[in-house]
Amino acid sequence: MKKRNTLICNNTIRATFLGIVCIGLGVIGYMYIEDYSFVDALYMTLITVSTVGFGEVHSLSPNGKLFTVVLIAGGLGVIGYLISSYGKGIVDGLLAKRYRNFRTIKSIKKMKDHVILVGCGRNGRQALDDLIDSDKDVVVVDDDQGRLDMVKASYPDLRTIMGDATVDQILIEAGICHAGSIIITIPRDAENLYVVLTARDLNKKIKIISRSSNANTARRLRRAGADNVIMPDKIGGSRMAKLVLHPEIVEFIDTILLQSAKEIGVAAVDLKDILSDFNGKSLSEINFRNATGASIIGLSDESGRYVFNPPASTIITNKMKLFVLASPKQHSNICKLLFKG
Repeated sequence: MKKRNTLICNNTIRATFLGIVCIGLGVIGYMYIEDYSFVDALYMTLITVSTVGFGEVHSLSPNGKLFTVVLIAGGLGVIGYLISSYGKGIVDGLLAKRYRNFRTIKSIKKMKDHVILVGCGRNGRQALDDLIDSDKDVVVVDDDQGRLDMVKASYPDLRTIMGDATVDQILIEAGICHAGSIIITIPRDAENLYVVLTARDLNKKIKIISRSSNANTARRLRRAGADNVIMPDKIGGSRMAKLVLHPEIVEFIDTILLQSAKEIGVAAVDLKDILSDFNGKSLSEINFRNATGASIIGLSDESGRYVFNPPASTIITNKMKLFVLASPKQHSNICKLLFKG
């Protein structure tokens, strides 16, 4: 495809050059043979090459008529080549764009439980970097081709959809019906609200995370169906205050949460499929720490209540979730211990 585009570009440049040469030779010829002024020679050349059929500036001499015949023959060839080159470039460009869109949409249809990221501005780009770092399948939707080109430069294999996410068809093309989550980072709250409503209507089970600029809109977003609403300004201000009040704690938590997912991080482990051998056993009986190397920092009990730093005597059931501090290898050990025997 790249070689083909280069060829089309070279042909267009060549055709443009030949057109300029043809017009230049026509002007020089009429000035020399018919003693026309530059303006008259340029006019005569253009009406001759374009075959519009206007009359001559002055009656032509026999040599002038012969030159005109040659100029018409040569000019028709050059004009035809010029039109063909530009037309091919335009048509091929449109076809190539449509083909790329077709391939992207076709590949998205095969995805499942992927993340749709609406908007790739500053907040969206940070979310994208973290998702890619965690090896999540992502589809980016944005109405600015320039922003999409920037993220494609960093992630060439990234699937992108150029369009307005408030339009149902754009979200459908992004795979909203079989996506697992959607993150909406548009800076305009009204558009965020509309996208939340549309996403919830198209997929009742999808997890929706939306950006908001103020508390009033945040409440409307939750009522519209957003599972979580993030206010970047509030979070940023709160974090700066906590860096003054509890700098060591904030920096420690940031180190855990913001570092590469390939090193160590906090993970949630749903116990709904836990082996029957462990259902109803205490953490000390399972010997969790020695068996996996991971640390349990909290859990969500059967009522949904969060328990931090649960004691070793805590009984676990298949209706709980564990929150663990673990590396990828330790997380794999957890899965092998609790789910695969």
